[in-house]
Amino acid sequence: MPTTRDYYEILSVERTADGEEIKRAYRRLAMKYHPDRNPGDAEAEQKFKEAAEAYEVLSDDAKRKIYDQYGHEGLRGRGGPATHDFTRMNVDDIFSMFNDIFGGGGMGGGRGAQQRRGPARGYDLETEVEISLEEVLKGCERDVEFTRMDVCEKCTGSGAKPGSKPDKCPTCGGHGKVQQTGLGGMFRMVVACPNCKGRGSIIKDLCDGCRGKGRVPKKRKLSVKIPAGVQEGMAVRVAGEGEPPPQEISADGQGVRGDLHVVIRIEDHSLFQRDPEQADNLTLEMPITYTQAALGADIKIPTLDGEHTLRIAKGTAYGTVFRIEGKGLPNLRTARRGDLLVGVKIEVPRKLSGEQETLLRKLAALENHDVLPESAGFWKRVKDFLNP
Repeated sequence: MPTTRDYYEILSVERTADGEEIKRAYRRLAMKYHPDRNPGDAEAEQKFKEAAEAYEVLSDDAKRKIYDQYGHEGLRGRGGPATHDFTRMNVDDIFSMFNDIFGGGGMGGGRGAQQRRGPARGYDLETEVEISLEEVLKGCERDVEFTRMDVCEKCTGSGAKPGSKPDKCPTCGGHGKVQQTGLGGMFRMVVACPNCKGRGSIIKDLCDGCRGKGRVPKKRKLSVKIPAGVQEGMAVRVAGEGEPPPQEISADGQGVRGDLHVVIRIEDHSLFQRDPEQADNLTLEMPITYTQAALGADIKIPTLDGEHTLRIAKGTAYGTVFRIEGKGLPNLRTARRGDLLVGVKIEVPRKLSGEQETLLRKLAALENHDVLPESAGFWKRVKDFLNP
């Protein structure tokens, strides 16, 4: 059954996202949740299929318009996304449907993908790094470690034991594709051969280095430059650091490697937060005393650059926000810095010295305000209790 989740939420894009943003989002999720990378993980497979369903709708202008206006019900009433029921489809078939956005490098794309224009393309990968607000301010470099599939050196990607030759696949006759009938015989589609996975050949003598897969996992470490002004969830693309084209597309890995997407996570700061309405601005909650609020003061406040003197005007009310220009974070595109928004809160002391209490009582009397009477000391109360 098609999903009822919001398609924009599934792809993690805004409702204003253009076609390229939607394509990139789907491509990244498809690579992340493909069952080949998550063997036996039913949840990953479900997310993979949800992403395909969301992409099918949001990449089609007519369907997207209906969905934006009427939601899932509107789609069901108009033939809906269920041109294909992705929950019932084979994962390789889904990849072959959208093979164009994978540059001919989709899993299960089959040999036919080689006939597409341009070189075969490998898979994109994704990893995460966590940085501090101070690093957002100045930019930084991070070492990232990840594992990617690379061409097996023993068999040079063929999957066959060196010296042996693969046999022609009896199911597809060496073509790598077969026809499949779907939805009660209503239509036919060409999909990757389920027997040879689109290679067109069957390997009998498997390479002992990769067990016939033609690819082996390898650890990779590299330094990534993170620009100043990045925001939570943004991704830095490192071109060519993904995987080579899959074995069924290019046995020796010739073609274009995919990219590595380094997703940025930003640590919580003990003092500052990003303004939810303007990410280049920072917010700070600053406690001040009653006397500073009433009489005014010059106070030292922290910024990401160090101390700054802020003038508190006389009669400042609780919650007043002061704007310090240029003390926020840089804009990713323009490098222009945002502002620091300082909201003041007036702290009431929990304990008063005798002199402080006397002065405050005098002030209350001048203002003609009722206050609680001065409490008797502990030993005086003990004496009064024992000698009524």
